[in-house]
Amino acid sequence: MAQASMPPVQEARSIFGRLGYTVSGDGPQMLAEHKWRTVQVTALSSREASECRPVLTDGGDDAGYRLRCFVTWNDHIETLTERLRGVDLPYEWAIIGVSNGGTDDYEVVRGANT
Repeated sequence: MAQASMPPVQEARSIFGRLGYTVSGDGPQMLAEHKWRTVQVTALSSREASECRPVLTDGGDDAGYRLRCFVTWNDHIETLTERLRGVDLPYEWAIIGVSNGGTDDYEVVRGANT
């Protein structure tokens, strides 16, 4: 299976860990905690980032996290950004785009504050 078809779970954990967050949870849904911040992190495969399922854009479960971060492959940042900006979301969000070339490079796109 091609790397881009898998959600970048390890990359998401690694990025948040390097930023000083404690990461908990298994699979593509996780929580990253640091001081007073708790960020709900969702790793998305290429297909999921392109489709942007409604469960991701309506806040998912009702856990009440005000900060969300979607982590996907670099080539899907623009599509996901457009889709998220087109929805009135009840949380602040950001997207981290990671390289599927095995490097530690990543790009951050900040969303609108709602």
